[in-house]
Amino acid sequence: MPEQEAMASIDVAIPNYNYGRYLRECVESVLTQDVAALRVLILDNASDDNSAAIARQLASRDRRVTFVQHATNLGHQASFNEAIDWASSDYFMILCADDLLTQGSLPRALSVLEQNPDVTLAFGELAATKPVKRRPMTAGPVDWQIMPALNLLEQFCRTGLYSVRSCSAVVRTSAQKRAGHYCAALDQSDDFELMMRLTLQGGLIARTRTPQLFMRAHELERSAIVRRNRSLQILAYEAAFTWFFTHEGATHPEAARLARLAARGLVGRAYWSGLSHLCRGEIRNAAGLFRYVASRSWSSTLLPPLDYLIRNEPRPGVGSMTATVRRMLPASWC
Repeated sequence: MPEQEAMASIDVAIPNYNYGRYLRECVESVLTQDVAALRVLILDNASDDNSAAIARQLASRDRRVTFVQHATNLGHQASFNEAIDWASSDYFMILCADDLLTQGSLPRALSVLEQNPDVTLAFGELAATKPVKRRPMTAGPVDWQIMPALNLLEQFCRTGLYSVRSCSAVVRTSAQKRAGHYCAALDQSDDFELMMRLTLQGGLIARTRTPQLFMRAHELERSAIVRRNRSLQILAYEAAFTWFFTHEGATHPEAARLARLAARGLVGRAYWSGLSHLCRGEIRNAAGLFRYVASRSWSSTLLPPLDYLIRNEPRPGVGSMTATVRRMLPASWC
């Protein structure tokens, strides 16, 4: 008899703190994926809501689910790093408890990873609306863009933007183990710095514009503070770049050039984002962004960094801001 082909396996870790109102739907969005070899780990950071009761119920009803509860809140990074240590399947994903996978997202990602052994990770875009159960998000084949992983690092530096939806990324577990843990020195941009380390693992990355994740926006989410204050977001990105290029990123043969590119990218993004906020009447955000520009490149306050608009044609992650700014400027400027 012919030897049976091994099934691709995936581990999905779901860190949680006081997201009991979201947890069940999040876990069910994973369990209903058409994946034969699946494990789910719920890591609760000593929640004081009904999270533990919901997690225990989910674990008791489905043998694929394991529940671990910390006696004290160890912080989000401790849970993320515990999840990395736990992972042992072919592929790995960390999914925040207040987010949802779109229907078919895991099979889509596993398919491109299995068909392309050199692809290290696969990720997609956000769903504009909450996914509807039992209704596929897309019909027909999914268009995956495959590129060298190091091209993604250069894109980060050029745009000054973390354009990957982390919780939609499925990673080869072996690559995740080599890249290591989340950096304790970073808070709001630890996922960005780890993604840059993942690009150093070589190989290819796969990206699709097909929605892979529905991300809830609410005031209790960890990223809410940088969503309200865009200058804090720029500073968080800067911290990630600085840490990366003085640690693991220093081994990149073009580290010096990329670090300079990142510095220019951050200034360019801050300037044009500041102008965009100013035109929308968001004075506080605009002022903070322009202060950042002045502190990093005084000349850019006098001569607009048009090279940023030229280098960064509209694309996922930067398209909304650059397209808005382009519409406001004379055509000859762009």
